[in-house]
Amino acid sequence: MSKLVAVMSMSLDGFVADSTGGLGEVFAWNFTGDVTVDLGGAAPMPLKMSQPSADHFQALSASLGAVLTGRRTFETADGWGGNHAWGPAFVLAHQIPDGWPRAESTVNFVTDGIESAVKQAKEAANGKDVAVHGADTIQQCLNAGLLDEINVDIAAVLLGSGVRLFDHLATTPAILGDPIVMAGVGVTHLRYAVRKA
Repeated sequence: MSKLVAVMSMSLDGFVADSTGGLGEVFAWNFTGDVTVDLGGAAPMPLKMSQPSADHFQALSASLGAVLTGRRTFETADGWGGNHAWGPAFVLAHQIPDGWPRAESTVNFVTDGIESAVKQAKEAANGKDVAVHGADTIQQCLNAGLLDEINVDIAAVLLGSGVRLFDHLATTPAILGDPIVMAGVGVTHLRYAVRKA
């Protein structure tokens, strides 16, 4: 059965982007190692990670069959060239952007809410897990009780301000399971099960 897994990088002080929307500091660990990891997808961009990070990233990638994300993440990633490396992408949006949908693209837009988007993404994942990107989308999934796991990469940086990953939670404390921890170079990879109420 597909799980809904939050997948994000953030600073040690909890920011997924700086105050101007920049992502460089929280994703620097993707480009500081000596192991090449090819993402695939329509716009392949090889990453250079440490061996522990590459092992972690490749295992995570192999478990994923679809992506659920928000409009800001979609735009920041320039639509992943029309095809996300982890499978069909489902983008929460109030309106479908101009020029979309595109022929031969696996990017889909969902305008009728988070529950519909989760259902569509799980069906498309074909038994694999669904990655959830974007602070707002992750918060919506947590608030709706839909998220099964949090996979967060803690970059070795303090940003001080910006976009927080866990800023607008409806019910706190949210109790998580014991972490699975893997140290990389410039990053600590953490996985937590989300305990259901």
